Amino acid sequence: MRAASFRMTRRAAPALAATLALAPMTGRTPDPAAVATVTAAVATVTAAATPPSPLVVAAKRQSRVFRDGDGREVTLRGFNVSGSTKLYENSLLPFRSTADAARSAQAMRDLTGANVVRFLISWEGVQPSPSTIDHAYLDRAVEQIRAFTGRGIRVLVDYHQDLYSSHLFDQGSWYTGDGAPEWVVKAGGYPKESCGICFLWGQNMQTNEAVRRAARDFWRDRRISTPEGEVGVQEAFLRQAAAAMTHIRQRLPEQDFAAVIGFDPFNEPYDGGLEGESGLEWEKTYLMPFYQRFRAAMDAAGWAGKPAFVEPLVFWNTGFFEEGGFTTVGALGNRYVFNSHFYDGARMTIDPSPASDGVYGAAMNEIRDRARTLATAPFVSEFGHKLSGNGSDRTPWMVRAMYQAMDSGVPGRNWWRTPAAGGDVLSSTQWHWDLYSGRHREVMNRNPAKVRTEGDAWNDEDFSVVAADASGALATRLDRAVLDRLYPSAVAGDVLAFAYEDLARSGYGGAGQQRAWLAVPSSMPNIAALVRDRRFGVLVWREPAAAPGAPTELHLPASFTAATTAVVGDVATRAGLPASGPAAIATETGSSTAHRLLLSPSGAAPGTVHAALVVGAATGPAVTPAQLAAAAAELAAWKEQRFPT
Repeated sequence: MRAASFRMTRRAAPALAATLALAPMTGRTPDPAAVATVTAAVATVTAAATPPSPLVVAAKRQSRVFRDGDGREVTLRGFNVSGSTKLYENSLLPFRSTADAARSAQAMRDLTGANVVRFLISWEGVQPSPSTIDHAYLDRAVEQIRAFTGRGIRVLVDYHQDLYSSHLFDQGSWYTGDGAPEWVVKAGGYPKESCGICFLWGQNMQTNEAVRRAARDFWRDRRISTPEGEVGVQEAFLRQAAAAMTHIRQRLPEQDFAAVIGFDPFNEPYDGGLEGESGLEWEKTYLMPFYQRFRAAMDAAGWAGKPAFVEPLVFWNTGFFEEGGFTTVGALGNRYVFNSHFYDGARMTIDPSPASDGVYGAAMNEIRDRARTLATAPFVSEFGHKLSGNGSDRTPWMVRAMYQAMDSGVPGRNWWRTPAAGGDVLSSTQWHWDLYSGRHREVMNRNPAKVRTEGDAWNDEDFSVVAADASGALATRLDRAVLDRLYPSAVAGDVLAFAYEDLARSGYGGAGQQRAWLAVPSSMPNIAALVRDRRFGVLVWREPAAAPGAPTELHLPASFTAATTAVVGDVATRAGLPASGPAAIATETGSSTAHRLLLSPSGAAPGTVHAALVVGAATGPAVTPAQLAAAAAELAAWKEQRFPT
């Protein structure tokens, strides 16, 4: 099968579920030790936090990255909120209430240190009839967005669709979709839907004629007759998008709007029929012109200072038939972001092998390379793997390997020898964060006999990295070590290299192997001894031409406490972090439990290269001053050899 295997292979159909036994949920349910109960009092306090400053796409030597108002290189890490936007029980929004959004935002900040979400909205939610923009729907979305911006979390707004619309599907269908409203589908006059022999929901994109014709009509802006008159399908979408963006812009306070990083115009575009063209030709003929029209709508709606996060043909990086990836559209530039997804279609279907060190480096480097060619920044807005069902036992290390490859495109076993070859740190949002995981009640395709309660309640998916108990307390379902990671959230200058050893276990609930992937070479025995059986990260960066207006910041995982974190490098070498000084600890905006490391070099000349080794030393023997000094000498020699001034 073609890349039916990419996004589509992340969801198994009921027919497949009948033959593949679901893995027991033990270990996938919340870990009590990771539970974060968010009280109304805490929510009130943290909601008053100042939202983050605007981001721009800016040059970095031979690539483009995100930079904040202080010129720092920003790495965005977070989650999609959420697949619940596909559900009518949620009124086509990520959350059923602003209070639920606040609980999720608080738990996300506390449990993972996330600084961005991809916030899903629905065309059907915005425009339930040809002449109606549902401002109440948009107002609820705005309040939910503010629950995140008020906690220091940036927001990417996403117009989500899968298989075009739920209204294409019969009540008895195995599958469903989301996106376009009923009035668009009714006016289209599409044939009876049928996927044929499909084991994966995404195969509908290739074999379901109703889905394919609807997509083809959208890209060709077919004229349809509605009770309010004739309109082009794409024209209708762009009109409501402009109205929605205008309303969101008007309703969001200025500081909250500053924390919105941009708009994703269309989730996972697929062609609906190439008609003899290649995928690259289709992107140039249909997809890019649509994005240019959406870009114009953003400008008119007051979003001119924010980029459009544009996705290529959904199958572009599967290696199968429909190649795409914008190689024929020319440079995108700073007003666009190259926005890709990544799912391991092979391991979701026919490849039984586990993930390992460096297994996803080539895939993430392809995203880096494509963005560089397009003269813009890259963003991975979806990635992940299922948390129940056949193959879910491999999920913890698959997700670990994806994060590793986004940190650096070089395998851990080679990183110390070739750190500069790892490329830029990739920003991303994992699929996904569902407050209601396993506790849904969704009537599928308007059929009261098909009420979905398990997992994500949509096409048999189960991807949420969190779940809540009956009291509403949220906890991670994956090993928290995978999700709560050391990462360079804002670097004063240019990141030259970064890697992190998370020591995440291969199983659930504390089970499975624990194996280091970021192997320190024997030529650095003192560093090797310091980090043995410990989580640690290494950041190398270059001072900017002008004196930085803010320090370099790294998010610290919860296990990196003030008393037990060691820092080694030219900025500072010490065990234990004070509240001030060249290496200091501070709370994350919007959280009282999550922390960040602040590195402030003193009097460094422009272009100076710094290296910092950050070690979580809560376990093992006490760190001694002599051990730190010896490790610092090795790190300095390594830096001069690998990054000569």
